[in-house]
Amino acid sequence: MHHSNKTMYDLVVLGSGPGGYAAAFRAADLGLSVALIERYENLGGVCLNVGCIPSKALLHIAGDIRTAQEAKHGVTFLAPKIDLDTVRKHKESTVNKLTGNLALMAKQRNVALYIGEGLFSSEHTIKIHSNDASKDASTDTLTFKHAIIAIGSTAVHLPFIPKDDRVWNSSRALELPYIPNHLVVLGGGIIGLEMATVYEALGAKVTIVEQGNQLIPGADADQVRVYQKANASRMKFKTHTKMTKVDPSGETLKLTLTTETGEETLEADALLVAVGRKPNGFNAGIPEINIDVDDRGFIVTDDKCRTSINHIFAIGDVTHGPMLAHKASHEGHVAAEVVAGHLAHFSPLGIPSIAYTYPEVAWVGLTETQAKAQDIKYKVATFPWSASGRAIASGQTNGATKLIYEPEHHRLLGAGLVGAHAGELLGELTLALEYGATLEDIALTIHAHPSLHESIGLAAELGTGTITDFPNPFAKRRK
Repeated sequence: MHHSNKTMYDLVVLGSGPGGYAAAFRAADLGLSVALIERYENLGGVCLNVGCIPSKALLHIAGDIRTAQEAKHGVTFLAPKIDLDTVRKHKESTVNKLTGNLALMAKQRNVALYIGEGLFSSEHTIKIHSNDASKDASTDTLTFKHAIIAIGSTAVHLPFIPKDDRVWNSSRALELPYIPNHLVVLGGGIIGLEMATVYEALGAKVTIVEQGNQLIPGADADQVRVYQKANASRMKFKTHTKMTKVDPSGETLKLTLTTETGEETLEADALLVAVGRKPNGFNAGIPEINIDVDDRGFIVTDDKCRTSINHIFAIGDVTHGPMLAHKASHEGHVAAEVVAGHLAHFSPLGIPSIAYTYPEVAWVGLTETQAKAQDIKYKVATFPWSASGRAIASGQTNGATKLIYEPEHHRLLGAGLVGAHAGELLGELTLALEYGATLEDIALTIHAHPSLHESIGLAAELGTGTITDFPNPFAKRRK
C-alpha cells in the first residue's frame, strides 16, 4: 500500500476492479489528485483475482486437453496426466503478474492506495477502516470533491443451500480444491458453463441444472443448440429443472430436483452454485447518504455515470446493464473524463458478451430473442461453419456466424457467433455496429481466405445475395 499524508482529493474511487482502476488511472492521467480504496490486498477486483482472468487461465488448459482428446486424421496423443499443483501455479502466476502490474501503474501515476473498507460518512467524506491486523482498528477519513463508486457485485446465495465443503461458489471452484467424480453445476449461465468446461476436461463427470428453458439465457437458442450438440457426449444438461433441496448428511450430496415430469434425485461429490450475481448498492453507506438505489440494489445513473448526487458517480456491476468487466472499464473512463470537465457520455450501441466454452458462444447488439420481444423488424443471414474452408481444415465445423440486420436498409443490428475462437471474431462486428455499417459494407470488406473471420464476410454476402461459396437464395437461373 502507498498513500500520502493527504486527506483531500479531487477524486476518490471506491473499488479497484476493472472499472475502478480504469477510472482512477484515467483521472490521474488527466491531472487530478486521486485516491483508490480497495478492501483486499490485491488490486483488480473479482474479475482479475477470482473471475475472468483465472478462469481463462484454466480454460486455456482445458482447451489443450480437449484438442488432444479430439485429435484425428492420423495423429493420436497419449491420455493427459493432470498435475493439479502445476495447474494452480499457472493460474496464480497469471493473476499475480496482472495484479503486480496494476500496483506498479498506480504508483507510477501517483494514485494513493488505501487498503480497507470504505464507508461514506457524508456527501464529501469517506471513512476507511483498515483490514490490517497489525494496526489497532485504525481509520482514515478522506475528503473528496468527486467520488466514483465501483464496488461491483456478489454471488447470489440461495437460502436452501447448506454450508458444506462440497458446496462451492465460483471463487472456490477456481481454487481447484479437488476433481470430483461427479460435479453438479446449478446455473446454466456463462460462469457455470465455463467452470463445467474446466472440470470436465480435468476428468469430472458434469451435470448442468438450469431452471430456465435454455442455457446461456442472453444468447439466441440456435447458437446454444450448437454448443449443446458439441457437448452432448461430455456433459448432461437438465433445463426446465429446479433444485429444491440439498442434503449433505451422506458421503455424497443428495440433490432434489423438480422437473416438468416430477421429482428426481441426483448424487454429487461437489455442487457448484452459479445462479447469478447481485449488485452491492446497499453497501458502503450508499443508501445512508441518499443516493438513489433501486429495490434490487442497483445504483441509478445517467449516461454520464452520475448518481442522484451530482458529484458522485457509479460504474460497473453496481449499476444497470450487463455485469461485464469491459462495460465497467469504459464507464470508468467516461466518469473520470466527466469529473475532469470533459464532454463524455456512455451510450454504446452494443456491449459484447462471450462464453469462453468449447465451442465459444459470442454475441453483440440485438439478438433475435430481443427483436421478437420488442417487435423489431429484422432479417437474418447465417453462414454455417460446415461450409468454411478453414473450419473444415481445422476440424472445427461446429459453428455458425449470424448477422441480424434491418430489412430495408440492411444496417447491422446485432450479430452472434458460435464456434472455436468465436469471441475473437466479435471485434469486427462490434466496430461495424458502432459505425452503423450495412451488410454491403461488411460484404465488400475483403476478408482473408481461408480464415474463420471470413465467415463474417460470407454471412454478409449471403444476406446481400452476392455469395458464391454457398447456395445463393437470390440467384437468377436461366431456364
